[in-house]
Amino acid sequence: MLSIWTRLLLVVASFSFSLASSFGISQEILSVDDPCAGIGGKKWVSPGDVRRCFESFPVDPKVKANIIEVVNKTLAFHTSVNYQVKAPEPFSSDVHEDVIGDLARISKQAYASDFDLHLDLSRTLKRLNDGHCVYINYCYDSLFVSYLPTPLVLLSDENGQQDVYIAPEAFTVVSEEFPDQIDYWENVLPEHLTLSTLSGAKVLMINGAYPFDAVNSNAAITGGYTGYGTRQNSFFSSYQLTDGGWNYVMGNFAQQSLPLYDSVNLTVMPVNSSDIMTVTLPYRARFGTTSLNFTDSASLLENNCRATNGTNGMDLHVSNEADLAEIFTVAGKFEQQPRISIGDARKHGTNVYMDVQPQTDVDLPEVLKPGKKPLNGSQGVAQFYMLDDGVTGVLALGSFSAESFDELQTSLIVGLTGLKSLGATQLVVDVTNNGGGFICIAHWLHRIISGPRSSTVPQAGLDTTTRAGPLARLIVKQVVSGTDVNASSSYNPTQWTFANHSRMSEGYDWMASPVRTVINSREDAFSQRLGQECQPFDMRPPAEALFNPKKVAIVSNGRCGSSCSLFSITMAKEDGAKTVVVGGNKEVPQQYCGTVGGQSTRFSHIDTEIKTAGLKNHSLAPPDFLTNSVQGITWRLGFGIWDTEEPEEWQSHPADYNLLLTNTTVNNPVAIWEAVVTEVLS
Repeated sequence: MLSIWTRLLLVVASFSFSLASSFGISQEILSVDDPCAGIGGKKWVSPGDVRRCFESFPVDPKVKANIIEVVNKTLAFHTSVNYQVKAPEPFSSDVHEDVIGDLARISKQAYASDFDLHLDLSRTLKRLNDGHCVYINYCYDSLFVSYLPTPLVLLSDENGQQDVYIAPEAFTVVSEEFPDQIDYWENVLPEHLTLSTLSGAKVLMINGAYPFDAVNSNAAITGGYTGYGTRQNSFFSSYQLTDGGWNYVMGNFAQQSLPLYDSVNLTVMPVNSSDIMTVTLPYRARFGTTSLNFTDSASLLENNCRATNGTNGMDLHVSNEADLAEIFTVAGKFEQQPRISIGDARKHGTNVYMDVQPQTDVDLPEVLKPGKKPLNGSQGVAQFYMLDDGVTGVLALGSFSAESFDELQTSLIVGLTGLKSLGATQLVVDVTNNGGGFICIAHWLHRIISGPRSSTVPQAGLDTTTRAGPLARLIVKQVVSGTDVNASSSYNPTQWTFANHSRMSEGYDWMASPVRTVINSREDAFSQRLGQECQPFDMRPPAEALFNPKKVAIVSNGRCGSSCSLFSITMAKEDGAKTVVVGGNKEVPQQYCGTVGGQSTRFSHIDTEIKTAGLKNHSLAPPDFLTNSVQGITWRLGFGIWDTEEPEEWQSHPADYNLLLTNTTVNNPVAIWEAVVTEVLS
């Protein structure tokens, strides 16, 4: 029997196939009219050619229905569906998406191609502005990534006037990362211009309109963060500390996950010139770092578009560790954290931002990297520095995850203790582009900085709740009846504590009496309140605070999400830490964090819970994905600190300071840290 993808391919390009291989597909293409063959096996192509390939795939009704059913039924476990119909103030204008209603619309709507269907699905989920609840299809998202050689920044002059500029470091970045494309871009420029002369130029118009028209258009569709200012900031370039070192984030203007645009017109004023000129720069699409190679439509579909061993969940009673590892590998490609060990992934809950673009692998230029040698305790995503004033320590923390939970936990205590022993009395914590990670690392960092106090013992994070729909309640009943033989289910009561932080007993049905509520005129149900899950820590924390939290400044571009939010919010709201957003539009309120949640997960995890509980055939259970797709959700939602009966997700987190960037501080971590000391901590 021919697979769905085979039948789809027969419709697409009038190819002739022989039933031969294990997939029933012959790779011999008898027709040369294949728009994907022209881009197959190539590193660089034009976005238009990628788009023509994508648009050649028609909608398969069975595949479309499958995607919508999986997403719909997985959303039954997403905590925020009804809140996001219209978020409470101050976010009512930022989040007002009836995702269930839109999925019903999409199911009835006709599309010119499967790619058009994907665009609608992707943007519908993005309108939730929730970096936990996204839909990603590896067939399209970042299969090729489109780049411009002109990342942009928002800079302030000596009078506080903010304008958009091509990043001063733009040519350095692109010449190191894209040396094979420099000639291509420069050949389209007027003879008297080079990419080097464009670096630092003031941008007067983008495609004939005021630059912030483009910024705001991007903010309307980029998704991920509730705060409007944060979504504006994603347009511009920034930096990020990863487990591989300091990276350069190109920003949504210069790096795009889908081939939607072929070129851009920039009206600019070069540095030290009063001349105004307009240049047209083409986007170039590079084959994605997580994509699998192909030669034609058939191999593209087979290698990148169909479900893999790790796409769907598995019954843990009959599966092995290798199968489980594949699940974490597939989902982890677009999670904004380093790859973590399978043991830690199963043992420690995570709260992680998910993006349609994998973490960047573009190097931050050497001249912008911290020149100081990292201090004792530094490893991967956690780097420690002492500033020249002799009293300010710096923790640059790119993620709350590392390959090893224990090693990251040790790194944080060793590094911070070391800073204190060197005389540091105040601390800058730089969490720029930190997408979260291990929940208990966020609790741990809060506890060791602030010491034992009412805000850290016994609960150093947020109390939480999970959605208690009919299928979730059935999973709990199955778990407590004995199906969870390894006590590994997220629904096992032994994983949780009551609101008073005492442990639940084995066999306790903690969803037997769900909390009924009405949200935006829709009935909903949640579990009882869950208390702390991290203490006692495996490692003994210090007996006293390492730093006065009021002398701690938490710094980012606003893109601090998930476990990063859990840490930042508790430090700021409970202990008085200063919060700083770097480079935000001064006319727009800046949120110091977003996408709070309480614990994030994805369809494959929920599907594993359902299958292991023996409920896969239940009418409420989602089927397996037929496509190479990932559906993320918020599985637990944190209760607020100041309004303790409502989710922290929908409470405002205004930054104490918006540090405007200049030509000398932009994308320069040490210069930013020193400016924070001068303007915030002094």
